[in-house]
Amino acid sequence: MEWANQLCENRQFGSKMTDSKYFTTTKKGEIFELKAELNSDKKEKKKEAVKKVIASMTVGKDVSALFPDVVNCMQTDNLELKKLVYLYLMNYAKSQPDMAIMAVNTFVKDCEDANPLIRALAVRTMGCIRVDKITEYLCEPLRKCLKDEDPYVRKTAAVCVAKLHDINAQLVEDQGFLDTLKDLISDSNPMVVANAVAALSEIAESHPNSNLLDLNPQSINKLLTALNECTEWGQIFILDCLANYTPRDDRESQSICERVTPRLSHANSAVVLSAVKVLMKFMEMLPKDLDYYSTLLKKLAPPLVTLLSAEPELQYVALRNINLIVQKRPEILKHEMKVFFVKYNDPIYVKLEKLDIMIRLASQANIAQVLAELKEYATEVDVDFVRKAVRAIGRCAIKVEQSAERCVSTLLDLIQTKVNYVVQEAIVVIKDIFRKYPNKYESVIATLCENLDSLDEPEARAAMIWIVGEYAERIDNADELLESFLEGFHDESTQVQLQLLTAIVKLFLKKPTETQELVQQVLSLATQDSDNPDLRDRGYIYWRLLSTDPVAAKEVVLAEKPLISEETDLIEPTLLEELICHIGTLASVYHKPPSAFVEGSRGVMHKRLPARTGSGESTESPDVGAAGGSAPEAAPSIIPSQGDLLGDLLNLDMAPPTTSGPPPPSTGMQMGGMDLLGGGLDSLLGGDIGGSPAMGAGFGAAPAVMPASLNAPVGGGLGDLFDLGGVGMPMGAYIPPKIVWLPAMKAKGLEISGTFARRAGVIQMELILTNKAMSVMTDFAIQFNRNSFGLAPAGPLQVLTPLGPNQTIEVSLPLSTVGPVMKMDPLNNLQVAVKNNIDVFYFSCQYPISMLFVEDGKMERQVFLATWKDIPNDNESQFQIKDCHLNSDAASSKLQGSNIFTIAKRTVEGQDMLYMSIKLSNGIWVLAELRVQAGNPNYTISLKCRAPEVSQCVFQCYEAVLKN
Repeated sequence: MEWANQLCENRQFGSKMTDSKYFTTTKKGEIFELKAELNSDKKEKKKEAVKKVIASMTVGKDVSALFPDVVNCMQTDNLELKKLVYLYLMNYAKSQPDMAIMAVNTFVKDCEDANPLIRALAVRTMGCIRVDKITEYLCEPLRKCLKDEDPYVRKTAAVCVAKLHDINAQLVEDQGFLDTLKDLISDSNPMVVANAVAALSEIAESHPNSNLLDLNPQSINKLLTALNECTEWGQIFILDCLANYTPRDDRESQSICERVTPRLSHANSAVVLSAVKVLMKFMEMLPKDLDYYSTLLKKLAPPLVTLLSAEPELQYVALRNINLIVQKRPEILKHEMKVFFVKYNDPIYVKLEKLDIMIRLASQANIAQVLAELKEYATEVDVDFVRKAVRAIGRCAIKVEQSAERCVSTLLDLIQTKVNYVVQEAIVVIKDIFRKYPNKYESVIATLCENLDSLDEPEARAAMIWIVGEYAERIDNADELLESFLEGFHDESTQVQLQLLTAIVKLFLKKPTETQELVQQVLSLATQDSDNPDLRDRGYIYWRLLSTDPVAAKEVVLAEKPLISEETDLIEPTLLEELICHIGTLASVYHKPPSAFVEGSRGVMHKRLPARTGSGESTESPDVGAAGGSAPEAAPSIIPSQGDLLGDLLNLDMAPPTTSGPPPPSTGMQMGGMDLLGGGLDSLLGGDIGGSPAMGAGFGAAPAVMPASLNAPVGGGLGDLFDLGGVGMPMGAYIPPKIVWLPAMKAKGLEISGTFARRAGVIQMELILTNKAMSVMTDFAIQFNRNSFGLAPAGPLQVLTPLGPNQTIEVSLPLSTVGPVMKMDPLNNLQVAVKNNIDVFYFSCQYPISMLFVEDGKMERQVFLATWKDIPNDNESQFQIKDCHLNSDAASSKLQGSNIFTIAKRTVEGQDMLYMSIKLSNGIWVLAELRVQAGNPNYTISLKCRAPEVSQCVFQCYEAVLKN
């Protein structure tokens, strides 16, 4: 509280020994006595009485009844007494607003006092009295103080404007205080500048769109000049303000960095972190091949290391910030691994954070050191720390391939210790190592099986069961091991039950003759005796797969699994950029954006790092002039690699894919407004299974709303660019010819052929259904497995009349892109289930990725240049398109029909170079450079994308569109 701070300030006026007596009195009838003393003619007695009142107020007694008597004491020349009275006023003015008006005249008079301390005291107190009735009386005194000759008064008045704005924003704007505050940024006194910046920043935070801090190179120069001379808190305000500025180019960025760098050696850690924030942001605009860039990287390491010598609480804050920094720029601290080694007396929260950073910095160069440390940590007494250390060894193996063998050896040594929780954590991470390096370390399985009886934690039991099921053919007694888990099936957690069900089905598919009873037992337990819908549904699916088509079951359950990724706990790139802009604040400690924990309107403005704009033009990029301002970066959606999904075709979550762009047009329903399993698996299967009652009632109703077409992009108007205009409803888009997806011999007489098309912004699956059986087919329905881009039916399959023998019907199924997402191989693979009155049939097909190219994929010229430079060169792929006889204009026109937009065209030495952009439905941008040489039928295409796995599919689309 403000008055509590002032109370501490007031202690300088009297001895602590003498002031303490005011807090010890416990007399009754005290208020009456104080009232008499406050009205005494003797100044000393009056001062003593005010001190007693303040003491009572401080310990929580209600002394508001003395308000008029204390206010009468304001008329005094004694600075100490005046401070105490103002302190009282701040505390009680809100509960006594009518009485507070009595003090207005004194405020006005004090604002014109000869003593600048009294003028500043009056204006500070005015800002703290939050009473609407007296606010308007204070405008004139505040206006005078803002232009006071004494800088102490001006700096106090600047903060008062922010406080007044919080009480009555409209009044502050009407009185022109904001303009006066902006003028103070040019003040000659650095502390006035700092307070003006602090006040404007505070106001701007509560009004994100007000653009109060309209910074330009001139005002930035003034702030940097003031930075060297003001107090440490003033420096923080100025540095935070600088962090919100976007330099015009890399030269200005470098100039600011050079002037901010000395703050890194400041004693106050808050100043250091604020300086780091500015430098981290402006480094984005510096070309990486610049000498100054590498110098700056070296300068950032020592201050961050120094922060780790502070007390534990500060260390923790520093470590949370360093965690963000090493995710963005690990090269800053790559040589400082030793400072993150854990000390024996570190608190647990510091130890765990250091451990996390050690893994992020682990590389081939330092892995031996890191593993030696981690092995040491695994013998500590703190259980949580030991667990994390063992997991860290596994993460090292996954991150640094060369160390995997050493990591596995270390984990086996730890398993030999027979310490229960160490063994369990080791088994969990070894499972992940098996997933990362298949067929490499399976020789350790025998050692793992020896510890089966000691596992009591669900995660460890599930991991061990997965290992036994996955490598059942290498374990002689796999059936006995799994049967031992089955004895207490209903006592296990859901995680273990699901894993056990899948493992036994895997075992059955590998050793069918020996394990038939075991698989029947587990399917019966999962479907008839379980209340868990996930377990029950998975059991029914396996049962159906095994009873109808064991070959298909083998393909699904024993499908090759995707390798797990190296860093599963990295912060999503867009969020990381925002958190880097909030270094040194609570957001950087929570690792959450301010909008996630700040209530109300404050803190909701999302910050982004500026796009890199090097000073030199690349010959591989369109000839674009220096970009003014910053170019917003495309934030692609990351295609997640799923864990152990076991290829369950119908084991679908209804969660939409993670996208960073605007949501697709609403279809009025999810998955066509129907329960794919018709209220339960039994209706899909057409009857009871294993004695279970039928659960469903059909496939649901037709959709209420069809997908609307996507918005047409705004025309570019880019002058000398190859101008193709806006595309509203693309005509002439490439549609692949229909092919047979499901032959009749595999689907009991039902033949399905089809293709995919994109019309008016809507993706269509165009099907031809032919009945080559002797019976009528009805009750058609369709479902997709999760796939790379979240394709899902936007409505039911509309086969309105029964399909008689030898009849054919054409059906167009609209698709949405809000279904569940899972990375497929190949990326554009789609697994489909079609149901009719006869059975459920499964097939796979591949859709052309051009179906996902959206109509607003024409990137602005400056954005294209900035994005091309910002995407790492490692993400660039080059392909040859052979035997293509179109000129560059015809190629560009043809590609635009499939939403591949030309941004710019250049001719270099007789070779046309087309620069193109594509936006996928999940927000991923693909940038392309197409080289066309007159008379040469072979084109060269270079593709750049933040998700490089997409490039091969995009190339195939280019080839298909240009050759058809």
